[in-house]
Amino acid sequence: MARGMTTIAAAAADVKTSQRTLESLNFDNTFVRELPADPERGNALRQVSCALYSRVSPTPAAGEPRTLAYSRQVCELLDLDPTECERPEFALVMAGAAPLPGSDPYAARYYGFQFGQWAGQLGDGRAITLGEVVNSKGGRWELQLKGAGRTPYSRRADGRAVLRSSLREYVASEAMAALGVPTTRALSLVSTGDSVMRDMFYNGDAKYEPGAVVCRVAPSFVRFGTFHGPGNGEEMESLLVRRAADYVIHNHYPEIEAEHAGDAKYLAWFREITLRTARLAAAWQSVGFVHGVLNTDNMSILGLTIDFGPFGWLDKFDPYWSPNLTDIQSGRRYCYRNQPEVCQWNCAQLANSLLAAGLVEKEEAEEALGEYAAVLLRDYNARMAAKMGLREYDKTLALELLKLMYETEADFTNTFRALASIPASDDADAQQPGAGGLPAALAAAIPAEKLTEELAAAWRAWLGAWRAKLRAEGEPDAERWGAMRRASPKFVPRQHLLQGAIEAAERGELGELEALLDVLSTPYDDRPDADPKYTAPPPKELDNKPGVCLLSCSS
Repeated sequence: MARGMTTIAAAAADVKTSQRTLESLNFDNTFVRELPADPERGNALRQVSCALYSRVSPTPAAGEPRTLAYSRQVCELLDLDPTECERPEFALVMAGAAPLPGSDPYAARYYGFQFGQWAGQLGDGRAITLGEVVNSKGGRWELQLKGAGRTPYSRRADGRAVLRSSLREYVASEAMAALGVPTTRALSLVSTGDSVMRDMFYNGDAKYEPGAVVCRVAPSFVRFGTFHGPGNGEEMESLLVRRAADYVIHNHYPEIEAEHAGDAKYLAWFREITLRTARLAAAWQSVGFVHGVLNTDNMSILGLTIDFGPFGWLDKFDPYWSPNLTDIQSGRRYCYRNQPEVCQWNCAQLANSLLAAGLVEKEEAEEALGEYAAVLLRDYNARMAAKMGLREYDKTLALELLKLMYETEADFTNTFRALASIPASDDADAQQPGAGGLPAALAAAIPAEKLTEELAAAWRAWLGAWRAKLRAEGEPDAERWGAMRRASPKFVPRQHLLQGAIEAAERGELGELEALLDVLSTPYDDRPDADPKYTAPPPKELDNKPGVCLLSCSS
């Protein structure tokens, strides 16, 4: 007993000594130390050549910052004592109104393809990276403020962000982590106390909105666009691409550097990026997430979900749904159905950049790209099999299920969650009958007016075939249900729920945000105590409403 108490006390002491104040975070800024900088300092707009970043400083807003939310999990990643986030100084730092000791702020330069077209120099137009924090376990985390003022890459924008987009990014970052999907994180959401002019729909109806800053956190914010460059093989830019690749491999893919000598490491690295991206796309599809703006500058070199803008989670299942109004108007390039293919296209553009810089050979890069589809299908099929409670993916059953979901406008999240409560026995339906002779939980996921007699019969036929497969596999219901629930979340950040939290926060009320974050922190749990509104699809008056379920890139 005494030994146990001593061990517990020692463990508690270790935790306490690893926690740091805001001022004593352990910074080690390798990016700015090891890579070429823009010789010109400051935030003035300019075209930057032969540099990977520009040193800048956040521009304080005129108002008084206030911390609206912070993540205890992210505090733990940084060894930051969570009580530090309650200090007034925390809001000042995370709004960009006060310097953080040890940081060396910069905005990264990168290029990109936007909606399939070359867009030239982009860069961090509203994001400023404070630096890299190293925790007690050797983990390295970059802190980045989004909305803290102009940078050389802001183009015609002001570098600010508004509360609606900042709150959405904060919630989505932490919700995605809870779902188990690779993602950047968010430490804090801070209101600036200032107003920002925004034309949400780019239609001339500009209005003032409350300003905010989200502190994003990731091992690295380097993206595909970092390696594009403008030079098409121009010597100086090619050398810059090589230096950036060397940096990323050394700091974030050390196993590749250890296993591959010389230039062979670049191909191995590109292959790993491609496979991570394929696995990420499969994860998105399995939870019904639609990024909305998968330009190459919004693709993480680490295979993370990055840059939460006009994103959304599917409500009614529609493979052609996009949450981005700009995307809808330009052909739905980034809709749910197209995401995996677009991610592969983006990997091909990365390959072209590495090819132009002389880092990979064409045939080898094409071979690595060819593995994308196989890994995507393997991961997606495994995820879908788990969601359907099957040991192996059944293409016929899966495609027929999705077809029925589309025809009846079934709720994506609720349909798969309902399957995780349906017994394999056909006789069980008589105990809890629902509309159309379907199990009650499944019927509840389908709008009643869509469940015609013909479609209800089609659903019953599908259920019969699915149950026959379940019985053939022979797994007990309880065990199968548990596995299915671990593959199919009950709670996702639905657009109308986010909008409700935004409107309340704009009034100064944070209860909606706190309650939403609470249920999203355990997305796979049943949570019978949770308000039913957190699993309900949007009311008809909000379904596909611009500004709620359909968004622009305005932030």
